[in-house]
Amino acid sequence: MPTHSPAHHEHDHGHRAEAAGQEFWDSRYRESERIWSGRPNSVLVREVADLAPGRALDLGCGEGADAVWLAGRGWTVTGTDISPVALERAAGHAAEAGLAGRIAFERHDLGESFPGGEFDLVAACFLHSPGEMPRERILRTAAAAVAPGGVLLVAGHGGPAPGAENPHPDLHFPTPQEVLAGLELPEDGWEVLVCAEHERVGAEADRPGHGYDNTLKLRRLA
Repeated sequence: MPTHSPAHHEHDHGHRAEAAGQEFWDSRYRESERIWSGRPNSVLVREVADLAPGRALDLGCGEGADAVWLAGRGWTVTGTDISPVALERAAGHAAEAGLAGRIAFERHDLGESFPGGEFDLVAACFLHSPGEMPRERILRTAAAAVAPGGVLLVAGHGGPAPGAENPHPDLHFPTPQEVLAGLELPEDGWEVLVCAEHERVGAEADRPGHGYDNTLKLRRLA
């Protein structure tokens, strides 16, 4: 369910909501041999490059670019996705990079199941999906999986560029402040490191539709 810089096109949020879930994403991945660029999300690179490697959880790992990048920097990674098609590709990507031993890929419908354990980094980069996905509840579960001293990173789509027509008026992409409020975290238990909207940069600037993304980065204190 991620939106890594696309090799061909961005998520088609115009698909009917009832097509969401594993069936939607398996069909989406089968549209071509690769639907994302194979490069990690720039927000992940920017916000994680200076962190000491530990255990990482990549939610909605798709074809595995973020997970492979993390493993290449010394992280032990668990990557999850709802689509077995995506996970098979991700495992192949990891094997080609010689990093299969550092990444465990698990299938989860995150609204129904979640990886066990605690992690020094939990990353949810562009965890959007058409249809009924309990994103706020998933992100609260993600926060609970962060070990003391660890980091929760949530990147999401923001609003359209100034003066541009909203291509998806029926969908709400929350602001980073709304994401933070939805986590319902104790104020004395977390430090807000980043809570901001930003223009897309690099390859991600080529995505059609919304011109802004947002980033929420938190450190768990206890």
